[in-house]
Formats: sequence, C-alpha cells, structure tokens
Amino acid sequence: MSIGNIEAGTKHHRHAIAAAYLGWTLDAFDFFVVVFMVDTLAHQFGVAKSAIVWTITATLAMRPVGALLFGMLADRFGRRKPLIANVIFFSLMELLSGFAPNYTAFLILRILFGIGMGGEWGLGASLAMESAPQKKRGLISGILQSGYSTGYLLAAIATRLVLPTLGWRAMFWIGGAPALLAFYISWRVKETEAWKQHHAPGLKAILVAAGGFWKSFLYLAMLMTLMHALSHGTQDLYPDFLKSAHGLSTSTVSYIAMLYNVGAIIGGILFGHLSERWGRRRSMISALVVSLCIMPLWAFGHTAFALAFGAFVMQVGVQGAWGIIPAHLNELAPDALRGLIPGLAYQVGILLAAPTSNIEYALRDKLGYSWALALFEIGVIVLLSTALIFGREQRGKNFASEPSAAVAKA
Repeated sequence: MSIGNIEAGTKHHRHAIAAAYLGWTLDAFDFFVVVFMVDTLAHQFGVAKSAIVWTITATLAMRPVGALLFGMLADRFGRRKPLIANVIFFSLMELLSGFAPNYTAFLILRILFGIGMGGEWGLGASLAMESAPQKKRGLISGILQSGYSTGYLLAAIATRLVLPTLGWRAMFWIGGAPALLAFYISWRVKETEAWKQHHAPGLKAILVAAGGFWKSFLYLAMLMTLMHALSHGTQDLYPDFLKSAHGLSTSTVSYIAMLYNVGAIIGGILFGHLSERWGRRRSMISALVVSLCIMPLWAFGHTAFALAFGAFVMQVGVQGAWGIIPAHLNELAPDALRGLIPGLAYQVGILLAAPTSNIEYALRDKLGYSWALALFEIGVIVLLSTALIFGREQRGKNFASEPSAAVAKA
C-alpha cells in the first residue's frame, strides 16, 4: 500500500471515530436534558414529578429494543447506513419532543427516543473499534466512551444558559441538531473492512450465530449490569446527597457535577490508553481501586471542597473502567456479531441495573445516606472485580486481515 493510501486510510479512521464519538455525545445530551428538567416538565404538562421520571424509565426500558434492532441491521447491512438511520431517528424524536402538546404525546416520543438511543452505542462502538488502529484501540475506546460524560456536561451547561432564556422547548430543539451528523457520516465515513470480511449472509444466520454465543453473552450482560450499577450508583443520587445530607445549594451542586464529569472524561481516556499496556481487565481493576480508595472522601467528606475532590477522583476511577468497555466488548464479540452483541449486552445491563437508585435510597433510610452509597458501591466494586478476575480478554484481537490489493487501491 502506498504512502498516499495509508494517509487516506488514516483520514477514514479519524472520520469514523469522530462520527461515533459525536453520535454518543449528542445522544447522551438528548437524554440528560430531561433529567435536568423534571420540575419544569412536570409543571408544563400539569403532572406529578413521578410522571416525568417515568418517561426517563420508559426511555431506558426501550434501549435494549433499539440495540437488538439496529445491531442486527448493522451486522447484516454494515455499520454506516444503520448509523445514519439511527442518528436521524433519535434526532427527530428529540426535536418532536420539543413540540409535544401534552404529556401523552411526550411519553410516546420519549419511548421512541429510547429505541434510537439504545441503537447508537452499539453501532458507534463497532464502527469506531473496527476503524481504529489496532495499537490505539484502547485510547480510542476511552475517547469514545467519554462522549457520554461530555453529553452530560453539555446538558448541564445548556440547562444554565438556554433553559432560563429560551425555555424548555428550545432544549429539545437544540437536541435535534445531531441530525446534521448524518450528512457528515454519509459524506466522510467509509464502511469498515472487518464488516466486509465477516458479515453474515442474512438475519437467520445472525440469529443462529447469536444462539451459539448465549453463554458468553450472559457473562457480558452480567458484567454490564455491574458496570451500570457502578456508574449510576455513584452519579444519579449524588446531587441529591449533596443537597439533602450536606445542605449545598443547587448552584454549588451543579458546579460539582460539571467538575466530576471532567474527571470522568480524563479517567476514560487515561485508563483506556493504559489498557493497551496493562491489559483490559487489569486496567479496569486498577481504575476500580482508585474509586475504592477515594470512597471515604466521596461519601464522608465534611466540606464542599472535600466532597468535590472526592467526586472528581471517584469519576476518574468509575469512568476510567468504563473507558475500556467499548474495546473490551468488541474484542470479545464474534466477528459476525460485533454490531449486535456489544450494544445489546450494554443495554440489557442498564435495564437490569435500573433499580440501583431505588436500592440506595431504601438503604439510606436504614443506614444513612453516606453509608448507603458507600456500602452499595463497595459491594459492586468487589463483585465487578471478581467477575473481571475470572473473565477473559482478547486485547489486540485482529478484527480484519489486511485489505486486498483491490480494496487498498480503492
């Protein structure tokens, strides 16, 4: 392959990785705008706050459906075209949410958005991991996964800047902008060589292959359940913990949330990169040790500074482990099922981990807020580390052989 072709290939890698990262970032932004507007939306639609929380639950519940649907399409028709369809779909549902005339219409739109959100991660992860240079797969994995924290951070910023001036509908209209990403994908992103070499001949073949992988899939689903319990257990109730247990103002809490999302981004990229040297499982366990060591400050700090520092380091560890997941899951997945298995395991995991906040909140009434959060997460970290120790990895797995001369010249 000539130097010119190598440079062109590098550009294609970058476009694919950028598309996957931006898709996950914007998808996360679209999800978190609701999280930040529970009170506002409840007032607008004349319903209880619990009804708006239910729309969040409904979105999460539909994510495995999206992972199954779009994952099968990705393994049959390639990563690129289903990703374009997915981005347009979830962006349209987000845009229409801003026009919802009543609660019923809003709920239906959030259910449909959940299907789109569930499909994006698996598509983007398989596209990015198959496109990334093999020796940089861990680093790219961390960058990709940090898109979730970036989307969370952008939603928090928009809540402070856009919501007070332009209103709640504008938050969703902004969330419809990712549809423009579809043009970028169509124009710049190329189909992966790995899919061209290993794709299944039809949907029946995909189902047969998936049936033969069911034992390993159960392990991956369990792993992702624990991973989601780790992240949601350290994030979802933490703002309420800071307010109710420590009396911090909403403004202070929002700044702490922004800070620990910066820590999450740093952790994902750092440990993703380290996983190329240390291995996937060893690096994830190392990140979990970081979270375990900062637990006393995170849960029992007495000052705003101590709690903020504890939250920052906690998310360095939590999202440090998460930053390795895209590479780890794609390397463990069969070649013909790389569009389906990682995304489906990811979304099944979040569905099974959905009671996390409820469990922590129930423990709070018996143990106190600090001990509830700490003991739950210690248990999760122990179980997760055990699962990693007895699991396996395929770091550096070759997704595709060298392109043929005809492909190289294309």
